[in-house]
Amino acid sequence: MSETGESARIQTVRDSYRAYETGDRDLIESILAPKLTFYAPPDPGIDRETYFERCWPNAGSITGFEFVRLEEISGDAVLVTYESSKEDGSRFRNTEIHTFDGEQVCRVEVYFGWDL
Repeated sequence: MSETGESARIQTVRDSYRAYETGDRDLIESILAPKLTFYAPPDPGIDRETYFERCWPNAGSITGFEFVRLEEISGDAVLVTYESSKEDGSRFRNTEIHTFDGEQVCRVEVYFGWDL
């Protein structure tokens, strides 16, 4: 448990969103497993390299995440629902499942929400 009482996995997931807010590529690199598989409607089952090509360019354009739901599920995964703000003032809501292999995230499933 962390100083805040959260599990290490929840803290790791929080850190992954912080990496997006700050554009910290080194941080996200340390979180994502080499064999990452990423799922989202436009990107069903892409690998880590493709994830960094298609998804990481959005880093830094997000100004914040507000967690609606952030909890461990099924022993090796963290469920997240968040509302997020972008630099252009738009807001959106998504739900994601981050699955772990050891201390790193090996699978991310993104379920798009809606514009707020």
